[in-house]
Amino acid sequence: MDHRTTTTHEGPAHEGPSHAGPAHEGPGHEGPGNGPASAVRGAPAGAAPLPEVPGVTHRWVKVGDVTLHVAEAGAGDPLVLLHGFPQHWYAWRHLVPDLSREHRLICVDLRGFGWSQAPASGYDTDTRVADVLALLDALGLERVGLIGHEWGAWAGFRLCLRAPERISAYLALNMVHPWPLHRRLAPQAWRYWYTSVLEFPGLGRWVLRRRPGFARFLLRKGYVDRRGWDPAAVAEYLRSGAEPARARAGELLHRAYALRDVPALLRGRDKAARLTVPTVILAGAEDFVLPPGVLAGGERYADDLRVEVVPGAGHYLHEERPDVVVAAARALFGQSRSAK
Repeated sequence: MDHRTTTTHEGPAHEGPSHAGPAHEGPGHEGPGNGPASAVRGAPAGAAPLPEVPGVTHRWVKVGDVTLHVAEAGAGDPLVLLHGFPQHWYAWRHLVPDLSREHRLICVDLRGFGWSQAPASGYDTDTRVADVLALLDALGLERVGLIGHEWGAWAGFRLCLRAPERISAYLALNMVHPWPLHRRLAPQAWRYWYTSVLEFPGLGRWVLRRRPGFARFLLRKGYVDRRGWDPAAVAEYLRSGAEPARARAGELLHRAYALRDVPALLRGRDKAARLTVPTVILAGAEDFVLPPGVLAGGERYADDLRVEVVPGAGHYLHEERPDVVVAAARALFGQSRSAK
């Protein structure tokens, strides 16, 4: 368990392990798709306005060397949501109305993204996992359900292996597990051509800052079900990702994966590990990054791992098919509650 110094600030915080709803409320404001946004009380000086999702409140939590932004909604058993690239907490907006009826939702902006602090280092997976564990400690949460998308889902798998006692169940969206079969993954390596641009020193951050069409292209390829394409939300992701410190974070995230995680996968680092957290992977049948065929083989290393493929969907299931994600979450986390 991570025991780094943690401090909640900028508004009243939860005390202890209570599952009550979030306490830090700002004034009403509107964001992408809802009209003009406005600043939230307690936001860091100079921060961009936060988009509005009804029922969502915001706080900032000091976790070791970084301050993380957290968007919260609802009450009940806590459910932590970790976003992918190039998104932030707002990517979960379609899940909030349904899941907040049953859960206290904790939508984290991971270090470097959204409204969290963007330091010059710490974008490797182990540090990002340590951030989340320290956040749970700061919020007084002993055990939570977990949903992750893409890079957030990759960190989610590491979190489940590192601290399984903290996670009741895990729903991973559009991400491979830590035990892919090399013979299936290798022929798909061409799909990751874009990461060579993003991870290259200096070039990755320049592209994210100065050439927003590159990230827009990746997003557009990812949304197979066009009902998920929201021009205002996409514009917000691009705006946020083009901020200098966040563009640097995007580059460092991809480079850390290439330098640390890929070699570890090739060495079979986790062959001796076992996934004991009940886990469901939701995959898009037409995901341009991660075709479902590469997801075979993880069952040998897990107590309860299932893969479900969503027809006609791509890389952003939480926005393309939020109904499917909500249904899968209710089934999985309802099962974990009944198993207590």
